[in-house]
Amino acid sequence: MRSIDRRSPSATLLSLVVVSAIAVIATSCSATPKAEGSVASHLIMGGPSECPTRITCLLGLEKIYGLHFLRFKVLDEVGPLSEKAIGDGEVQVVRLDSSDPTIPQHGWVILQDDKSFQQAGNIIPVIRLSKATPEVTTLIDRVSSTMTQGDLYMLDAETGLENESPAQAARAYVQAKRLGGTGKPATPESVTVGSASFAENEVLADIYIDVLTDAGYAVTAKLNLGSREVYEPELAAGTIDLLPEYVGNFLTFLNPAITNLSLSSSVAMLRDLLEPSGLTVLDPSSVTDSDTIVVTQATATKYHLTKISDLGAPFPG
Repeated sequence: MRSIDRRSPSATLLSLVVVSAIAVIATSCSATPKAEGSVASHLIMGGPSECPTRITCLLGLEKIYGLHFLRFKVLDEVGPLSEKAIGDGEVQVVRLDSSDPTIPQHGWVILQDDKSFQQAGNIIPVIRLSKATPEVTTLIDRVSSTMTQGDLYMLDAETGLENESPAQAARAYVQAKRLGGTGKPATPESVTVGSASFAENEVLADIYIDVLTDAGYAVTAKLNLGSREVYEPELAAGTIDLLPEYVGNFLTFLNPAITNLSLSSSVAMLRDLLEPSGLTVLDPSSVTDSDTIVVTQATATKYHLTKISDLGAPFPG
């Protein structure tokens, strides 16, 4: 016998209400919540350990651009860790040097600094006043005036992509440009040359070393020292006499309140700040290497990024 379930109209109506309510709850639970915040708030930024306290890095992105990232990942000063992290997707935004050869190699995008929070990136030698004799000054100034932007890209590619050591690249460059001096120096100075802990800075220091050595100076190398927080006290203490620097970053390290100065004003202020420590800077090179904020082409396309301020746009939800 077939069983027939006969329900009252009121029971049927109650069942429909219950089913409808369950369907609404299920739909609301399975729906994706609407994304909120800026693009930056959904991205991970990577950079050197000192980046959060530098006005030219994360600190400037927060104060000048008003950007707040999902989190910050500590990487290296500039080099393999940073390049690998953005390439592997561990971070979506990274600080790299503008001359980094992996940027064009991978088609990564340098975001335009549309609020000018970065300073002049010209390479500039920092030297102890007592070592800045006319001959030493002439030799190092010749390096600065001879080097071109193309030369720097070549040196960075040789050390970053072709696995040449900084010393090898420097030696070949000095020979090719005929920068080496000959004979005994006018004054028998000994000079200690230092560098930061990334290949470009080390190769620049090696060029200084080769030029001075060829001119007959006794040169001691103290290379790959670390970040400014490590080597600047050695400069001040007198254990380093000569080191390649970058105008804007060095100036804002010495005085974080400095922003948006011309190159000539920046150099003049550097000399004023360094003189009490017995240091100065020689003439800057026309060659630059600035801090840049970099994303992959995929990230730039996904979030319509061409300039840094685009990271503050509402997250598409």
